[in-house]
Amino acid sequence: MGSIDGEIPAIWFLISSIGFVILTLIQYKNTGRSFNTIFLLVMAIIFLASYLILLTK
Repeated sequence: MGSIDGEIPAIWFLISSIGFVILTLIQYKNTGRSFNTIFLLVMAIIFLASYLILLTK
C-alpha cells in the first residue's frame, strides 16, 4: 500500500492528462471549437507538461 506523505505520484498527472484529452475530443465532437474545448486542451497540455517535468526531476 502506498504511503501518504503529501507527495502526488507522477502517474496521476498522466492519467489526468489522458482524461482531459478524452473530454476535449468529446467536447469538440459535440460543440466544435469553443472556449470550453480550448480550455480542456490547455489543461491537457499543462498536465502532460507537469508529468514530463516530474519525470525529469
